[in-house]
Amino acid sequence: MGKIHKEQAEHYIWGDSCDGWYLERDADRTIIQERMPAGTSEIKHVHQHAKQFFFILSGEAVMWVDGSVITLKPQEGCTILPGIPHQIRNDSSQDVEFLVISTPSTLGDRTAL
Repeated sequence: MGKIHKEQAEHYIWGDSCDGWYLERDADRTIIQERMPAGTSEIKHVHQHAKQFFFILSGEAVMWVDGSVITLKPQEGCTILPGIPHQIRNDSSQDVEFLVISTPSTLGDRTAL
């Protein structure tokens, strides 16, 4: 048990120049801080087992959730239940930074649509 700083966390790049930092990573839960540059998006996908919670730290994100669109501003979040198709996008001209908490881990639990 100890503290973690984003600069010390395991970093990865996903999509088109998006960043992720594993703040916690085990089979039961992952907590990731992510950064999406302006105009980027994740592919539409679904998780069979993982429930996810997205929480916006800065910027503005658009969540496509099973055909509905939700705009999330700083200090707002939403939960995506298992089996629900979703996608996060940054339609703005600024970076968006957010946390995504997945229970259990999404490793091997993602199907692209």
